[in-house]
Amino acid sequence: MKQYLSAVLLGAALLSSCQNQSSPAETTYVSGEISVVADETFAPILEDQAYVFESLYDRSKINRVYKTENEVLNLFLNDSIRVAVLSRELKPEESKHYENKNIRLRVNRFAIDGLALVTQQSNRDSLVTVAELIAVMKGESSRIKSLVFDNPNSSTVRYMKELAGIKLLPSKGVYALKSNKDVIRYVSENPGSIGVIGVNWIRQPEEDMEEIVGKLKIMGVKNLPGKPGSDGYYRPNQNDLAMEVYPLTRNLYIIDGEGRPGLGTGFASFVAGETGQRIVLKSGLLPDSIPSRQVIIKPKINN
Repeated sequence: MKQYLSAVLLGAALLSSCQNQSSPAETTYVSGEISVVADETFAPILEDQAYVFESLYDRSKINRVYKTENEVLNLFLNDSIRVAVLSRELKPEESKHYENKNIRLRVNRFAIDGLALVTQQSNRDSLVTVAELIAVMKGESSRIKSLVFDNPNSSTVRYMKELAGIKLLPSKGVYALKSNKDVIRYVSENPGSIGVIGVNWIRQPEEDMEEIVGKLKIMGVKNLPGKPGSDGYYRPNQNDLAMEVYPLTRNLYIIDGEGRPGLGTGFASFVAGETGQRIVLKSGLLPDSIPSRQVIIKPKINN
């Protein structure tokens, strides 16, 4: 999964070489050790970002912690971990925890993610509507046999509950497992089921999941009448995300609550900066800002 990052690493190595001169014990923007907590849904993109960052700045150590969204918030708001990756900004009452300590939160949106609906390759039906998704989420009659999520406390479940306007999952037709990997395995073994996962898990599967992911396909989704994406079926590719026609999208934020300049600030700036945005672009997600492209035109030499 990391082979495609070699070009990004090579391009950024020269820029970083002159900045990576601090002693191992010194904590700076590019040295020291921090922990970053994230919803397990975003593990692939965070792994890519941390891998490149640590490769460029070899005196840095990014400890990655993956939890459910509720657990991420608990760790972040209890000061256990000061840097978090979430699919939403903090609510005013949540931000007060840091405001009361005179700590200014640094919030950077760094990517736009699409929730991918996956089913077996053998399934003839590869299209679904938001209306059908809402119906099954409400426990109403729907042609969807089973809708499968990663975890009952994940950001994915929260997103779909808010979309359907419900507080609790229905007792039939909707199932929450433990992880995105569990969803992928379940769908590959159960014909007719539909899994809801972060698109990064299907675009960049881990080596042990590549064969299973190869048995799945991403479904096209049609939005509710009158809303963008209601004129056809769209998939969570970068073009449809950029055109804002894919219905199931969410923003990804990195939130730094260190309260002082340090490695957390450096890593957050890296993720939102030129190199970090190139990593997002390569991953299949949509970058918050499209990285610039340099085109060198060589003059034609007449012999």
